[in-house]
Amino acid sequence: MKDISLNLDELINLRHELHMHPEVSNKEKQTAKRITDFLKTTEPDDLINDIGQYGIAAIYKGENEGRTVMIRSELDALPIEEVNDMEYRSVNEGVGHKCGHDGHMTILCGLATLLAKNRPSSGRVILLFQPAEETGEGARRIIKDEKFKALEPDFIYALHNLPGFEKNEIIIKDNIFASASRGLIVKLKGAPSHASHPEDGRNPALAASKITQHLFEIPQMHTLFHKASLITPIYIRVGSPSFGTSPGEGELMATLRTHEDEDMQSIADKAQEIILKIADVHDLEAEISWTEEFEAVKNNKNCMKFIKKVAEDRDIKTRVVDHPFPWSEDFGLFTSHYNGALFGLGSGMDQPQLHNNDFDFPDDIIETGVIMFKEIIDQILEN
Repeated sequence: MKDISLNLDELINLRHELHMHPEVSNKEKQTAKRITDFLKTTEPDDLINDIGQYGIAAIYKGENEGRTVMIRSELDALPIEEVNDMEYRSVNEGVGHKCGHDGHMTILCGLATLLAKNRPSSGRVILLFQPAEETGEGARRIIKDEKFKALEPDFIYALHNLPGFEKNEIIIKDNIFASASRGLIVKLKGAPSHASHPEDGRNPALAASKITQHLFEIPQMHTLFHKASLITPIYIRVGSPSFGTSPGEGELMATLRTHEDEDMQSIADKAQEIILKIADVHDLEAEISWTEEFEAVKNNKNCMKFIKKVAEDRDIKTRVVDHPFPWSEDFGLFTSHYNGALFGLGSGMDQPQLHNNDFDFPDDIIETGVIMFKEIIDQILEN
């Protein structure tokens, strides 16, 4: 009989240690070391470091050839100050695990302890710890890394804790689970002049105002009625606080969100067209750039059937949501390249929302996450 018992005290201690020492995207060096040190105790067949910068892959092989199942979690925290008052609160000023990645990592480490006792009979399991999920950079770097290309998973899975749902509830949706998003940056350049002679310069203030207004209108005007998209201006600046000067430069930023990747490209193209046209009318130079690009998370139908069966066999409450979540996840790039699926793990009805400064991952959902992944793996590799 397989040993599926977990040392929850050990895992909770690990989660608290990770929570105390959060690191933002692209700075996860010490987090990666802590995870690596833990994984070594489980004696994986291979342990690969520095994938896509600080990424880690722990590989557990079966006796016979077979399929490869990859399970992914994230390494990074957020630039958000911890306000909770507990023994394991963040010791890094201005940084906190406010999305629950400390819990996601711990779930995979718990899975590693089970794989140490129960290798699959065939195929292999790869536990992937990804850097820079929050900025949309990590998955892209990992997929381009030659060390990752050699791994080539047949299936890839991930979960995300979800406040607002009952603890340990499994949240699923076929096809698109989470939205695509992009960050838009527009820099406008005109010419400054004295505030008493604004006609002698080219002030970008009016153009910035018109661009902002038109960005609000794009989703309604250029997206089909049955599809969802959103453009949210998040930052506008023109000139500097100098009352004697009519400014000659400005900058604005916006976040674009759509359920479909194709719609993202459509509204991004329309936004660029409108920005350049307004800039030209006002005799301004416009520099447009994009950042934090996330593809939609598209759940593979075949991958979903294993999630559903495990939850049913284990009698774990499952909720099917009707619409994709509006937030984005870097896992979308993996599902665009491989057969994959992301599911939600309820973290409490009264739990603070993700990215709130008082968020803290609940330890009592760790076991459900581990068991879900272990039995998904068994469904795929043992049958």
